[in-house]
Amino acid sequence: MAATSSSASAAVALVSLPFHTTTSSRVSAISRRSARPFRAPTIRCSSASPDLSQGAPAPAPPKPQIELEFVGPKPDADGSYPVDRAEAASGEKLLRDIMNENKIELYAAYGKVMNCGGGGSCGTCIVEIIDGKELLNERTNTENRYLKKKPDSWRLACQTIVGNKENSGKACCGPTAAPVEEMIVQHQTVGCTDSLITS
Repeated sequence: MAATSSSASAAVALVSLPFHTTTSSRVSAISRRSARPFRAPTIRCSSASPDLSQGAPAPAPPKPQIELEFVGPKPDADGSYPVDRAEAASGEKLLRDIMNENKIELYAAYGKVMNCGGGGSCGTCIVEIIDGKELLNERTNTENRYLKKKPDSWRLACQTIVGNKENSGKACCGPTAAPVEEMIVQHQTVGCTDSLITS
């Protein structure tokens, strides 16, 4: 018991030791702060996982889709025309981009060499909308300039937006019957200054 009383008196002696006092109030305030015991913040953990079903937002509804069918320009041996199919989100892409992404032939021989890359300045990406015209945007001013005397079903693929972000359905496109010579004449009348190479 003597050992415990001596250790207790030693502990009391350590705690009751006086601090050196100074005349400055600033130093005494610092020493009072440092005399306070350190208290660690309490962290509480829960082993139960939170219930996300109540507050979780509902998943976004799927975007409307436009199904596209592209009829090939030349019949197969059995006389039927080949059909390529693609699908795109409504209102997000141009017809030209959809055709290129799905490796669907858009340009004739002249257009492969002389196309403007989708800028709307050459008129070589003409397609005919066989069905589903209401799923596409209205003709642009560029299309009106190039297709002034052409049927309403003819469109420039680089100016045609597929869908309007709200509609869905199916559209069918095909090549136009415009021969290369007609396209060359059209370029000359519109004012395209590209040099044309004919064989």
